[in-house]
Formats: sequence, C-alpha cells, structure tokens
Amino acid sequence: MTKGLFAARKLIDNKSKFKWSDKRFVRRVLRLNVKADPLEGAPMARGIVLEKLGIEARQPNSGIRKAVRVQLIKNGKQVSAFTPGDGAINFIDEHDEVVVEKIGGRMGRSMGDIPGVRYKVIKVNNVSLEELVRGKKEKPLR
Repeated sequence: MTKGLFAARKLIDNKSKFKWSDKRFVRRVLRLNVKADPLEGAPMARGIVLEKLGIEARQPNSGIRKAVRVQLIKNGKQVSAFTPGDGAINFIDEHDEVVVEKIGGRMGRSMGDIPGVRYKVIKVNNVSLEELVRGKKEKPLR
C-alpha cells in the first residue's frame, strides 16, 4: 500500500492526528467548556442576588462598574454579573431573583474593561431590566 506524502490515506491520517494540536478542537471534543461553565452550556440561568458589588474598571478607563454576586439556582455556584444601564443597580435588591446570560467577550472571557465578570443581568423578578431602566415597567413586589 502506498504511503507517499500526497497519498489520500496519509493526508487523512495526518489531519486526524494534528487536530489534537488545535486548542479549540480539544476543548470542543472533550466538552471542557461545558464542564467548566457555571451555566453548564445553557444560554441563561436563574439565580438569587447575594450582594451588590462595585468593580473598578481596567486601565486606561476609570470608574466603578456596578455588578451583583449571584448564586445560581440550578447548581448553587456563585457568579458575578454586570448590571447594564444607567442606575440599573438601584432596581436590584438582595434576595431578588435574576436571570443572567453570558456577556459576549472573546472566547468566553470577560468583556471590555470589567475584570473577571463574564455575565450580565437581563431580568429582575421576571421583568426586563432594560424596561425598568427606561421607565416603561415597574418592579413587582415579591
């Protein structure tokens, strides 16, 4: 059987062998991103607010980015979640139920100048945070 440099068999063998040098291939096949992910591969998750945080922005920006510490209901893991919008933190109280989603940074990492925060709050007590900030809806009392 020929095993020349451009024989089809050789090309197929090499491709399957060198795939394992690709970091993204390895993480996908071994499902490492899902195993390490607090949301366990889901696009969103519900959680309970434990505390409010103020996180300093990375250089060269300055300012305090408002975030909350959330304990996820599905597995009890804790994550930090950014609260997008001007004055959005005022609509969130401790022990509120919030829905968080991924913030959309590169390769699942944090976004922009907020260090270590990979999630953002989108709902508070089943009401959209964006609509609360705009004043279109009021926060229900639980």
